[in-house]
Amino acid sequence: MSKKKLILFMPSIEVGGVEKNFFLISNYLADKLNDITLITAEKNFSNKLKNIKIIYPKSDYWRNKGRFKKYIICILLLIKILIKKKNSLVFSFQANLYAIIICKIFGVKIISRSNSSPSGWSKNHIKKIIYKIGLSLADKLIVNSVDFKNEMRKKFKVNPTHIYNPLNKDQIIKLSKKKIKNPYPKKTLKIISVGRLVNQKNQITLLKALNKLKEDYKFKLILIGRGKNYKNIQDYIKIKKLSKIVKVFYTSNPFPYMRKAELFILTSKFEGLPNVLLESTVLKNFIISSNCPTGPKEILLSGKGGLLFKVGNYEELTKKIIFYIQNKKKCLKMKDLSFEKLTRFDYKKNLDKYFDLIKNNI
Repeated sequence: MSKKKLILFMPSIEVGGVEKNFFLISNYLADKLNDITLITAEKNFSNKLKNIKIIYPKSDYWRNKGRFKKYIICILLLIKILIKKKNSLVFSFQANLYAIIICKIFGVKIISRSNSSPSGWSKNHIKKIIYKIGLSLADKLIVNSVDFKNEMRKKFKVNPTHIYNPLNKDQIIKLSKKKIKNPYPKKTLKIISVGRLVNQKNQITLLKALNKLKEDYKFKLILIGRGKNYKNIQDYIKIKKLSKIVKVFYTSNPFPYMRKAELFILTSKFEGLPNVLLESTVLKNFIISSNCPTGPKEILLSGKGGLLFKVGNYEELTKKIIFYIQNKKKCLKMKDLSFEKLTRFDYKKNLDKYFDLIKNNI
């Protein structure tokens, strides 16, 4: 193998499924390769990475800025490195279009991993053309579901490689065993939802559905997440008098709460391959999910392993929750089937695919 340098490009490290995959993939590669550098605007996550040199802006100014500004400063850092070391392979997890263009200017190979469906990208026609041109320039494109791959083919005329998110079942189960006070009252439907409180995750649809059910059914929702929509969500809860049956908070380890729950609900407008559905399957939650692009339908076996509803349709979601309440035996069989099919997301098998791809291009 050549002495080509591997550069990981991840400007904005936040808290979510994308970051979980990033840490898993990066640390696995670090066990196999000697010379890995990460370019990021963050420095609070260095303890989660091993044997990786981290380059970030010296000033803390950039760490309090939005994603776009972090992208810009990290692109400048990437240019600085490539000027000195053109014998590199760049693996971008974020700001892919910018990274691809810079790498092509410098004649450097780049592998780009997209995390969320193109349905959530810009609807601007000119930007779509730019995406189509830019993505075609990457040496390799990676996406995390088959549906995602098909969308990329259709919309951008590119042919990415699909590698499922690596699922570490043992770690999830271990973390789920942490002792917590049971947040669910007895004889209630135990519902949980986990995700950033942002427009993409669309938690208001879940709250609207539960508002319709509150007079006829006993339930408790634990909503775990943080984000810019926190106030809007709390305002809705207050206006609709849901405070006693909905609790919103953030924890870095949601798994003990997921283990206590019986029903997991995802309401996203778009995804890539939602880690949280894989994790809830490991912890034996029954899943009701929006049939958003992409991932949920694939994970839930087109509705054989869980229930799907149209994005944003809270009335359909209401009916799906009632179906679960009235058909728990049938739903148990669906849940078991979904669990059996988790082998597709095997931790080592999918991480090996990443390594093989890197090895063949470095």
